[in-house]
Amino acid sequence: MSTPRNRAKAIEEVMSRQPKFSEPPSQKISDYFGANVFNDDAMRMFLTEEAWYAVRQASLHGQRIDRKLADQVASGMKEWAATKGATHYTHWFQPLTGLSAEKHDAFFEPIGGGRSIERFDGSLLVQQEPDASSFPNGGIRNTFEARGYTAWDPSSPAFVIGRTLCIPTIFISYTGEALDYKMPLLRAIHAMDEAATAVCQYFDKDVTKVNATLGWEQEYFLIDKALYFARPDIMMTGRALFGHLPAKGQQLEDHYFGSIPDRVRAFMRDFETEALMLGIPVKTRHNEVAPNQFECAPVFEELNLAVDHNVLLMDIMEKTAQKHDFRVLLHEKPYAGVNGSGKHNNWSLATNTGKNLLRPAKTPKENLQFLTFFVNTIKAIHTHADVLRGSIASAGNDHRLGANEAPPAIISAFIGDHLSNLLDGLEKNIKGVMTPDRKTELKLDIGRIPSVMLDNTDRNRTSPFAFTGNKFEFRAVGSSANCAGPMTVLNTIVASQLRQFKKDVDALIAKGTKKDEAILRVLRDLIASSKAIRFEGNGYGEEWVKEATSRGLKNIKDTPRALDIWAHKDTKKLFAELEVMSAVELEARHEIMLHSYILKIQIESRVAGDLAQNHIIPTAIAYQNRLITNVKGLREVLSAEKAKKACSTQVSLIEEMSDHIGEIKTMVDRMVAERKKANLLSEMRDKAIAYCDHVRPCLDTIRYHADKLELLVDDELWPLPKMRELLYTR
Repeated sequence: MSTPRNRAKAIEEVMSRQPKFSEPPSQKISDYFGANVFNDDAMRMFLTEEAWYAVRQASLHGQRIDRKLADQVASGMKEWAATKGATHYTHWFQPLTGLSAEKHDAFFEPIGGGRSIERFDGSLLVQQEPDASSFPNGGIRNTFEARGYTAWDPSSPAFVIGRTLCIPTIFISYTGEALDYKMPLLRAIHAMDEAATAVCQYFDKDVTKVNATLGWEQEYFLIDKALYFARPDIMMTGRALFGHLPAKGQQLEDHYFGSIPDRVRAFMRDFETEALMLGIPVKTRHNEVAPNQFECAPVFEELNLAVDHNVLLMDIMEKTAQKHDFRVLLHEKPYAGVNGSGKHNNWSLATNTGKNLLRPAKTPKENLQFLTFFVNTIKAIHTHADVLRGSIASAGNDHRLGANEAPPAIISAFIGDHLSNLLDGLEKNIKGVMTPDRKTELKLDIGRIPSVMLDNTDRNRTSPFAFTGNKFEFRAVGSSANCAGPMTVLNTIVASQLRQFKKDVDALIAKGTKKDEAILRVLRDLIASSKAIRFEGNGYGEEWVKEATSRGLKNIKDTPRALDIWAHKDTKKLFAELEVMSAVELEARHEIMLHSYILKIQIESRVAGDLAQNHIIPTAIAYQNRLITNVKGLREVLSAEKAKKACSTQVSLIEEMSDHIGEIKTMVDRMVAERKKANLLSEMRDKAIAYCDHVRPCLDTIRYHADKLELLVDDELWPLPKMRELLYTR
């Protein structure tokens, strides 16, 4: 554990580091982009025409691959992987525990007589995982049915990392329920495709498929590994449970977009090369607002692939960081008092004809299509705001939401003044029987959308859901999150709303209303009924909290209560109707998320108690003893009057430190007692609420007093690397 010597040694190690630059395979990224991916080019080379076509159909249309062809696919996949040096394969999946999971098996198989072959057939594209009982199931399985199955997802290509062929898979239980993030996402994408394509038929008969797209922005902190191991709290929980903010934090804002330090740049180049070879189109890198905070972002992709790429990138970043003597911190708030880390999800819809449905066009007809999807998205956000909040709730994100770098827990949509005024105008002007002149006037207004939007869509940083010109940006997603969670929810709620929209429009058409007029009338009603969710002002101000309350918008700031929405019958009905998740699957996820929250607060509580009692209090007492010795010495050599004056500062420090030590000990004891009481509760929600309301506040109080001691104790004695060292030493 940490000692003053370890702290000094860690800082010394950091100061001796040198950048470790490595050269990419080629100076042109296009030469090696996707080199380690079993992509279309690789499949054409290693598969028969028949097998290649089967994979394409499975990827594009979800068609099953015949067993005979599956063997051909598997054989070709193995041969390709062998050219990359692969000796093992793994089903790469995304359980509800966190990022990704994998179990490696060798292609090698003994055949007797001291001989062996390299084997990989079609049956291995679907694989039983006998140890699935170790993954959280939320009560979804019995012990005797604890097996799980992983099955290849053809829409996400296989890839090679190191000497292992990784096959992206779904993860399902013995009884067929989804146990991962991918399966519900694929179902939500399918529901969106069906609903959006049906609505597109009003405007363009050539549209036969709609793909949801995603461009994520990954924020993260870097910390030198020596400092990381000298901070048991960061090592165990991903965040600094103690540490007084230094005089200079981020208030000068001189880090944002600043020059990237050489060591960091070497790390970025290295992990970007690996990412690009795996087909991840990382394009942007820069310093973020806080010291030692950075961001990378790719070009947007089809949603399922983008999610896989983000999960894969986080893994690559952590592995690459270790080569450069760094550790990556993906916690949403690793350091109190400075910018936290989010993962903005930029979401849109693209047709098979190459149109972005959320991009204004040049003609009134195309802009009516844009308005249709734009307004329906806003309505979906309004109707299902609580479900969106529940999709991003976590122990880590609780620290970030509502801070000065992240949106509040109040779900709102920012669309900009010009678009907001346009919607208000449409609401006002679409009324009664529409004359030809009125229709022409409306079409002219709609046709002007691109011009009014030019340079007018501000990226409102205080809004959880902002329209940024051709996409919606979900800004409340946490940096450590799997994008599949919030994206499953977003696509589900928008698909549900588009279904209802088409139903309402068709009902009007059936009564004799012209198609365009029917669409406009339904849009008018949607604009009026979703107005409360639109907010153009400062989401950080107290005025917005009051305004949101008057509008009927909820402000749920903690995870256990935010997760309550998953137990609502309307939520279960929503996901069941679109066949995204059954009631059983939703209940399981609710329980798993509550359990995860409890465990994270529990771990933080135990680490904080250990550090407080075994590191901070002993250090403070040791310094007190120095001061006491000094006071005794002064009283021995000075007169009583002079000694009193000379010792006043030391005595004051001793008394002040005693107060803080006493408060820490009292709060640690209370925290342990509250934890014991919480652990006796049988209901998962009750236990989560107890940890939230009674255990977590103890952490804040302990930190307050520990940070005060940090300012009083001799710097040479303090055992933990300080915030200034964590933020500025690199």
